[in-house]
Amino acid sequence: MKKVFQLILYYACLNTSIVVCQSNEIIQLWSGNPPNMKSNKNLEYAEIGSDKVTRIYNVSYPTLEYIKPTKPNGTAVIICPGGGYMRLAYSIEGNNVADWFAHRGIAAFVLKYRLPNDSTMIKKEIVPLSDAQQAIYYLKNNFVKYGIDTNKIGIMGFSAGGHLAASASVHFKDSYINSNDKKFSLRPSFSILIYPVITMQNEFTHQGSKKALLNPNTCDSLVNYFSIELNVTNETPPTFLVHASDDKSVLVDNSLKYYTALKNKNINAVLHVFQSGGHGFAMQNKFVDDQWLFLLENWLIENKLR
Repeated sequence: MKKVFQLILYYACLNTSIVVCQSNEIIQLWSGNPPNMKSNKNLEYAEIGSDKVTRIYNVSYPTLEYIKPTKPNGTAVIICPGGGYMRLAYSIEGNNVADWFAHRGIAAFVLKYRLPNDSTMIKKEIVPLSDAQQAIYYLKNNFVKYGIDTNKIGIMGFSAGGHLAASASVHFKDSYINSNDKKFSLRPSFSILIYPVITMQNEFTHQGSKKALLNPNTCDSLVNYFSIELNVTNETPPTFLVHASDDKSVLVDNSLKYYTALKNKNINAVLHVFQSGGHGFAMQNKFVDDQWLFLLENWLIENKLR
């Protein structure tokens, strides 16, 4: 009965454009039907697993969930949960992390982005990136409402969500949103990547994420485009990276390659590699969490974001 009630509450929150759900504001990312959709049918559903993690599937109507900071300091972060581009580990890599930021004065926005699907989307590979860009665009255009400094809007991602956050950090000049507004850049001010998928090159990629995002016979140019380490420029934002050496799902080589590419362009970057922790440790491995969150907080302070 408890699980049924949770799901009913979740869907009640989904079916309004802007509502207060458990005191959090839910913002529809696009007005009307999102771009690149073949159908306006909503096939989304959520499940609460035996691990008590809420996972969301078949996202068709993306949203931002706003977790208001206790004492706003002008910084904001868009959080992209992971899930191999097949699902979103929404609670553990979304809400829980957002609460941590809010308690430190940072406005947190959990991005429920669309998951690539050939049957419902046109050019599915650009759809998640378009949602991330629209989220950045929305916050920069509503900075007064949320008390945000437009120079302190960052993006964070876990696993495949890390790939999305990294994509937004290098491809911000390629706009995939329905706007000709040049008032604000789509560049995030900083990136926080936790055990991220970075490359689509076969040797080190996470095959599940690659298969979900790109079709099997995708041309090399598109594979290279979404191999983020190949697209770093001297405008890529400062980046905080965390990975575990024993991660067997997303090899640590992903973060190593991105860090090397960042340093080669003289980008402010830091990489912390833990001896153990595996994959998906965020907010559920107290030993590792105490360490990486401590390091993240210090990095935020060092960069005047906290």
